[in-house]
Amino acid sequence: MPDDDTTCTRVNPTRRMLLRASLAGSVLAIAPVSGVWAANERRVSLHNLHTGERINQPYWMAGDYLPQSLSAINSVLRDHRSGEVYPIDPGLLDLLSALQQRLGSNEGYEVISGYRSPASNAMLHKASDGVARRSLHMQGKAIDIRLPGTGLETLHEAARQMKSGGVGLYAASNFIHVDTGRVRYW
Repeated sequence: MPDDDTTCTRVNPTRRMLLRASLAGSVLAIAPVSGVWAANERRVSLHNLHTGERINQPYWMAGDYLPQSLSAINSVLRDHRSGEVYPIDPGLLDLLSALQQRLGSNEGYEVISGYRSPASNAMLHKASDGVARRSLHMQGKAIDIRLPGTGLETLHEAARQMKSGGVGLYAASNFIHVDTGRVRYW
């Protein structure tokens, strides 16, 4: 009993409460786990079309992100206009890895745009209505890609089905945009 004047009420769980809790636990236990999350290794293969650089290596192994791999990926995805390197959200790499597995592709992504410095983004925003003023590219949380051997509409739809962030289709420019922001589509 507490030392103050409050009363203690013992709560006896009802059968209904126990069944609800049991059902919730069962749903979590049988929820499908993406192969990318169950794998011992996560990898990404990228080809930056502006610099010609390529990278194909694991970035996560045995439960941990690999700092050297993340650093190398950050370099490949740097702002090709300014050369500025910025940390890419590991969740974005997880999204790319899961998307590639979902499509069953062994091809590497062609990267149109990874990180963008604020100056580069402002210049692009001024020149095009298709570039957001506060783009997630400036936070390392967005990438514009295509996947050789996979149709753009197929890639776009697979990314949408993942419901893992923003997904945009830029058919005229032959790429899709994916990000780790809130779920939205265009």
